[in-house]
Amino acid sequence: MRQLVFVQNNQVITDSLTIAEMFGKEHKNVLRDITTQIEYAGPEFSQLNFEPSEYRVRGKQYLKFNLSEEAFALVVFSYNTKEAVQTKIKFIQEFKRMQEYIQKKEQSEHDPVELALQTSLKNYQEIKTIKGDVEFLKDHMRIDGAQEFALNSQGKSKVFEVLGGFNSSAYKAVSRKAFGELWRDFKRHFQLPRYSELPKTKFDDAVYFISKWRPSTSLEIEIESYNKQSQLKLVK
Repeated sequence: MRQLVFVQNNQVITDSLTIAEMFGKEHKNVLRDITTQIEYAGPEFSQLNFEPSEYRVRGKQYLKFNLSEEAFALVVFSYNTKEAVQTKIKFIQEFKRMQEYIQKKEQSEHDPVELALQTSLKNYQEIKTIKGDVEFLKDHMRIDGAQEFALNSQGKSKVFEVLGGFNSSAYKAVSRKAFGELWRDFKRHFQLPRYSELPKTKFDDAVYFISKWRPSTSLEIEIESYNKQSQLKLVK
């Protein structure tokens, strides 16, 4: 397996080429993600945690970035497939292992008893940190394809219900408006740019939201109007 992290100037880092390879992404797309995070993070953080560098391929120089653990976490935060989360966990563990290696090397000349105590304490703290990182990743995983399909199907059923069925006059006239209003309300409620970015931990809340959703008053009046017109035609 490719070395995930390495030591440079006594600091543990990874680089954009390693991230691209391990997450199965094109390097240019990783560079784009890094550029976005540099813009968001601002110069003070970026200068300390993102280091422009170069690599050579067939005699030509190309841009890459070296990243600290904090910079790595920012860039890969949104990579949330099951495989990507497992890869992030490997990176986190490797950062911790390499940092421990550096610190042990620096402490090699210290008192053996003191060193043993410090190492034990550090190992305990690192285990707690890794567990916290893993829990954080789990809490921020997005819904998978099956859950997205389930929400989409429930949304369709809910719109069919409020419009009076697939064959109703209201469905033919305002179904697009109703679907748009449902998902707009959904995204506003959960503060999402797209409903597919819903965290897994919010899935049950999302199912409940759709079950309780009602169209706006103006749309509900439109639905009643179209369906009444249809009923009157049938009576005549």
